[in-house]
Amino acid sequence: MDQRLSTDAVDYRNGDYTKIKDEENPQLGMFDKPLPLFGCGIGWFLLLLGFACPLMWYYAAILYFRRYYHKDPRERDGLAANAVAASICTVAAVITAAVILLLKLCF
Repeated sequence: MDQRLSTDAVDYRNGDYTKIKDEENPQLGMFDKPLPLFGCGIGWFLLLLGFACPLMWYYAAILYFRRYYHKDPRERDGLAANAVAASICTVAAVITAAVILLLKLCF
């Protein structure tokens, strides 16, 4: 067994730490750092911000369709929620515009 890859706590008394890396999965330690924007990620942060400014939903939906989540797969759920919110907002705006247009034509 290679002495550098020992996980025994006695080996680390002097502060000689060795990064343990899995050769089969090099992305193993990739997601150790927390997500940006208070730990909730860009997607969920923009979803909450979208209730004040719905254009943020469209921006996050564009990020989702451009596959921004390949940089960090933990962002995928939040960005997908924004795409759904943008779709619902668009449908509501089209229905509202159609009703207003019909009311103007009838009266």
